[in-house]
Amino acid sequence: MTSKILAPFMLGLAVAAGAAFAAPAAVGQAAPTFSASDASGKRVSLADYKGKTVVLEWVNPECPYVRKHYDSANMQATQKAATAKDVVWLSVNSTHPSHADHKTPAEMAAWTQAQRAAPTATLLDGDGKIGRAYGARTTPHLYVVDGRGTLVYAGGIDDKPSANPADVKAAKNHVNAALADMAAGRAVAQPVTRAYGCSVKYGDS
Repeated sequence: MTSKILAPFMLGLAVAAGAAFAAPAAVGQAAPTFSASDASGKRVSLADYKGKTVVLEWVNPECPYVRKHYDSANMQATQKAATAKDVVWLSVNSTHPSHADHKTPAEMAAWTQAQRAAPTATLLDGDGKIGRAYGARTTPHLYVVDGRGTLVYAGGIDDKPSANPADVKAAKNHVNAALADMAAGRAVAQPVTRAYGCSVKYGDS
């Protein structure tokens, strides 16, 4: 029984759900502020985008769940739909430098370009400060911050917790739904959903 429970964590997979993975950043409260260097070396702060909606996407190119959404072009399509409406999209890589999955800024920039991804910026969070502040547990893990700086969504990109790209077609995209609610002046109908994917590779992972 014990081995079955621990197996997903030994494989580096996790599902962020329930009290065990309660995020330090709470929906309905002020989003944690941060400042970090992007893949080009530019310093980026959440405060730079005051008044705008900001999406935070935790990413690790080596994660099969991340590859699901990039290989199917689902993540890129979600990014482009958001940024076309003046939403800021920040991809965040919190993989610790000591982990085999770590990417240098140049490697992250090259990967992002190769994927034809469209984030506003890709941030390197090797010390895990941003990830821990938001309680990011999986890649991908998505958060939406409104123009007032309030966290209004936290969870998965969709409702199909698998690594199979074919599942994207039948999935409900929670991020698109949250942004649509906001654009219509409504409260986000599902402000918290289950995040799924690989565990974020923090320094103690």
